[in-house]
Amino acid sequence: MNTAPFAPDRVRRATAPPRAGTQAGRMARRALAAAALVPLLAQASADAPRCGDALGTGVARGESKRYVVAWRADPSPIVVSRHFALDVVVCAKAGAAPAMSLRVDATMPAHRHGMNYRPTIAATGDGRFRAEGLLFHMPGAWEFAFDVTGNDGTERVRAPYELQ
Repeated sequence: MNTAPFAPDRVRRATAPPRAGTQAGRMARRALAAAALVPLLAQASADAPRCGDALGTGVARGESKRYVVAWRADPSPIVVSRHFALDVVVCAKAGAAPAMSLRVDATMPAHRHGMNYRPTIAATGDGRFRAEGLLFHMPGAWEFAFDVTGNDGTERVRAPYELQ
């Protein structure tokens, strides 16, 4: 049995809202800020599967803090030592500026080299781009790098690709 004396002042402090400038007050403000972000993060995550659905089948996606990039290879699948193109859709997440331009590159991280060709990129409107002239000269693990530029700067979206 607890024999400690009843302390009403402690009960009141425990149930009173945290005072500004205290650690409890700072923690309460952080918790409220985090709770306000949950709907935004949920919307950003919900945008990822929808981005690029209009490209049809064989769509791959990559994400960064501000963008979702969806692409489909043409022809698909990509074949070693054959030129291919990418149809790309860039979707801005909540609060991000729409994509104004796109740069596409690919490297083989394990071999520390990239492609021998630089693709040409054409904007086709509404966050859509077509990258032509890509070529993977050997099979293995490649990594696409999509540099998306909007009014708020450039952000890189990386996405792995395994070429058989």
